[in-house]
Amino acid sequence: MEQDSKITRAAWPIADEIHPPPAPQEFDLGPARSGAGLPVPIAKPRAASRWWLRIVVALALIAGGAGGGYYWWHHLQGQLPAGIALGNGRLEADEIDIDTKYAGRIAEIMADEGDLVKAGQVVARMDTQDLAASLKKSQAQVSEAQRAVDEANANVAQQNSLLLLAQQELDRAAALVQKGFQTKEVLDQRQQQLDGAIAALHAAQARVTEFEHALDAATHDVELYGVQIADNTLVAPRIGRIEYRIANIGEVLPAGGKVFAMLDTSDVYMDVYLPTEAAGKVKFGADARIVLDAYPTIAIPAKVSFIAAQAQFTPKTVETQSERDKLMFRIRVRIDPERLRTRAEAVRSGLPGVAYILTNADTAWPPALRGPVTP
Repeated sequence: MEQDSKITRAAWPIADEIHPPPAPQEFDLGPARSGAGLPVPIAKPRAASRWWLRIVVALALIAGGAGGGYYWWHHLQGQLPAGIALGNGRLEADEIDIDTKYAGRIAEIMADEGDLVKAGQVVARMDTQDLAASLKKSQAQVSEAQRAVDEANANVAQQNSLLLLAQQELDRAAALVQKGFQTKEVLDQRQQQLDGAIAALHAAQARVTEFEHALDAATHDVELYGVQIADNTLVAPRIGRIEYRIANIGEVLPAGGKVFAMLDTSDVYMDVYLPTEAAGKVKFGADARIVLDAYPTIAIPAKVSFIAAQAQFTPKTVETQSERDKLMFRIRVRIDPERLRTRAEAVRSGLPGVAYILTNADTAWPPALRGPVTP
């Protein structure tokens, strides 16, 4: 028995290492529960402390991001000479929708997404069989109206001949009456014939005017159908790149139905935001440079084409100097359209980059922004 007790006592330390005793707990020994003589454990609110910790971490990340952006702007601004401001943005181009003017079915598509198209290039055609039939009908009406006009003109010529004959007979009768070889009654008859010939000539001339108006109406119908057929041929209004093809061959679209969405590569710009101090010095037409992240060694010449009249990200109530420093103004720098005319292949909308703007015309561009420029 003594040997067993020694083994048991010797094994206790090992058991304590494998199964350590539970951590001591706090007990409530207050008067409300001490009457039973048993201590009660106190629960700790761990979940609430975790939520507070997450909120604090999120606020710290937001503040760090804002501070990092503010430091980035000032750090890069500090590397530039005085008189040059910068802002980051993305290269953008105006989007143009190529729509149908009349309701109809798409008969042919000659362009696809990513294609570079020129101004006036045909990109799609609508079904115009009904318009073509109406055009032929109007053309036949024009031919008929032209024949009616020709006939009316011939009638006018005939009435002119009858009028001339009636005038001659009247003159002869008047001469014979003066000599006593003709009665007054014959002279009156010749006068009535002349008056009838004049009235018939006026009627023939009126018929010519009527048929000429009918001819004009038929001609205008032909022109109208020709314009409608031409409008059902969709063309690119500007030089650019097809971004989306919305409809397919055989689809019936309403008037104004969108077929393509293209980017106008002749109007490329970048919008940047500058703080109040820098934006107040920027002038319309100021010289600028655009450096894209994809081409860090190329400085693209540009000009300031727009300055926002109102600040962005403005607090509702601006009272302190620190709040005024947070005002940002949108500035647009536009690349020269003549430069883009021969470089449409290289235009890529959405590329991020940095725009550098001269706030002082006497400031010289640093070597890195003087060149090289786009080829």
